Amino acid sequence: MTPAAVDAWLALLAQQRRLSPHTVANYRRDLDRLRELAGDVELDRLQVHHIRRFIAQLHGRGLSGRSLARLLSAWRGFFAWLGRDDAVRANPCAGVRPPKSPRHLPKALPVDETGRLLQAAAAEDDLFAVRDTAMFELFYSSGLRLAELAALDRDALASVLGEGEIRVLGKRAKARLVPVGSKARAALAAWAAVRDTLAATAEPALFVGRRGGRLGHRAIQLRLAARAVRQGLPHRVHPHMLRHSFASHVLQSSGDLRAVQEMLGHASIASTQVYTHLDFQHLAKVYDAAHPRAKVK
Repeated sequence: MTPAAVDAWLALLAQQRRLSPHTVANYRRDLDRLRELAGDVELDRLQVHHIRRFIAQLHGRGLSGRSLARLLSAWRGFFAWLGRDDAVRANPCAGVRPPKSPRHLPKALPVDETGRLLQAAAAEDDLFAVRDTAMFELFYSSGLRLAELAALDRDALASVLGEGEIRVLGKRAKARLVPVGSKARAALAAWAAVRDTLAATAEPALFVGRRGGRLGHRAIQLRLAARAVRQGLPHRVHPHMLRHSFASHVLQSSGDLRAVQEMLGHASIASTQVYTHLDFQHLAKVYDAAHPRAKVK
């Protein structure tokens, strides 16, 4: 099996299924790993027992069931594509299942800690602090993914400041409109007033770095982690934690799972239902603290 076949399949994913560059890069790494495991055996010669052995080897090296499930999904999709042109007789991944892993609930910040994080310290009156506050308020206000926020352009400000909503492109380039709260709108207005002093000429990005270009994913992650440390939070905070906090807090207040699904951009309600477990944990803590028969004597 030539690398050209892999390139052709990945190009198809990017063009027809409109997968993000990040997802396509992950699929490429998954197929590179398959080639490494296969050694001298050509990919079109692989059989079910090979795939089972590869999964067992990777599990033995410490890969979780979730990671192995993603690998299998990529491999299965590639072989299914090959099978349409009779390049393989059968899909060697058919019937192979990854080992189960314990399901970890998403980590959300308590409401009070979220407030501490978003409250800019008195000394943070520089342009970068104004930008950071706008980013983090928007993360929490609208439940954006890191890639969605980093990809925003300056022209998104018009709908934010005018209609109180923002249009983002989610996974598979699926567009959605999400509301933006008053705190986030105020923070974005403050950033809009000073953005041009940092941005390079003709730079379209909404959030820019020291050199005037679009702020990268890693830079946003580091700025958020540093803010959390300065504000005295006892956890390592990452952008997706603010998305989890948004979903959990809105669900606790409204109980409207469908609305949360729409705002998060989940294709399936099953992806959103994990937050009902967080909501139950919250209710259980309230019960334990309040019910006379639940209190430990």
